[in-house]
Amino acid sequence: MKTLINIARIIVGVLFIFSGLVKANDPLGLSYKMQEFFEVWGWNGLNNFTLTLSVLMIVFEIVAGVAILLGWQMKLFSWLLLLLIIFFTFLTGYALFSGKIQTCGCFGDCIPLTAQQSFMKDLFLLVLILLIFFNYKKIKPIFSRKVSIALLLLSLGASFIFQWYVLTYLPVKDCLPYRVGYNISEKMKIPAGAIPDSTVISFVYNKAGKDIEFTADSFPADFDDSLYHFVKRYDKVVRKGNAAPAIKDFVLITPSGNDTTQELLHSQGNMYLFFIHDEDNAANWKAQLFEIYKLAQHKNIPFFFVSALPEENIKALVGKPMQDVPLLKCDAVAVKTACRTNAVLYSINNGTIVNKYSYAKLGKAVEGMPK
Repeated sequence: MKTLINIARIIVGVLFIFSGLVKANDPLGLSYKMQEFFEVWGWNGLNNFTLTLSVLMIVFEIVAGVAILLGWQMKLFSWLLLLLIIFFTFLTGYALFSGKIQTCGCFGDCIPLTAQQSFMKDLFLLVLILLIFFNYKKIKPIFSRKVSIALLLLSLGASFIFQWYVLTYLPVKDCLPYRVGYNISEKMKIPAGAIPDSTVISFVYNKAGKDIEFTADSFPADFDDSLYHFVKRYDKVVRKGNAAPAIKDFVLITPSGNDTTQELLHSQGNMYLFFIHDEDNAANWKAQLFEIYKLAQHKNIPFFFVSALPEENIKALVGKPMQDVPLLKCDAVAVKTACRTNAVLYSINNGTIVNKYSYAKLGKAVEGMPK
């Protein structure tokens, strides 16, 4: 029994540390996943706190995993882990059975799991944590109290520092479709050999104040325009395919309302796209960005701002020296995916991402500018 408990402890500890580290590589990704849940539940007021919640949850996962491996304060951490896995199981179960959330972000974007896979993983962990919970007294600390506390504090500090680093300088491991070397236009296409969704046309009619739904081959026997009043028609997915492109909703709209996406992505030569996600930290990058902009002008390299923010906000943000830089409006979700810090500069050649620089590394963009 003791061997089984120790195996369970090691599996749980390693999985929590691994899960935390993968998510720590991109805490904004977990933050956006939290927002997705909150929006489904109508808790939009919590969206401003999701990044803080994301960072704290990731830190707790890593520290709890370390504590379980060390066998330190098992009564406390077995309770905390049990409450956490019940919460996670509820989330993954909700995603699976409601169908409103496609993925749960358990291992971030680097190891995408379906809702079903995430739910089964959490059920497996729930069994192991229950085993630990009811037998925590049999687990003894590996090290002395001082050494255990020192290791926990080290993991706590390292977790915060690593997340600060990736939030400032971009994820260490880029698992998103906008990574260096990828051609954006190609990633917007449906993969070769992909299976499209299988759909049927569904109709919704109102009869005697009640909405009734049926397909084209199953009209009610008493169907009559005097009894049934049309509400809507839509394509109902009966079997999910895998035909979604890696990059979705990436559309670049000029101030005049023209879609210039493909024109820009298929243009020859170099260009710069500066993605602005929000208005924070602009003072930290305006001066260096202006230097890059002037050099780009000197070398005849096109330069654009890309954002979901209103044009007047962007102009106020960048100041007079860059008022003439064209702004391309883009979907907010696409900007969030492409921009994993407040602002990111993309160097693009013939539609392919040559490099990208966080607002804190714009100096490197000057060094990497085409000759």
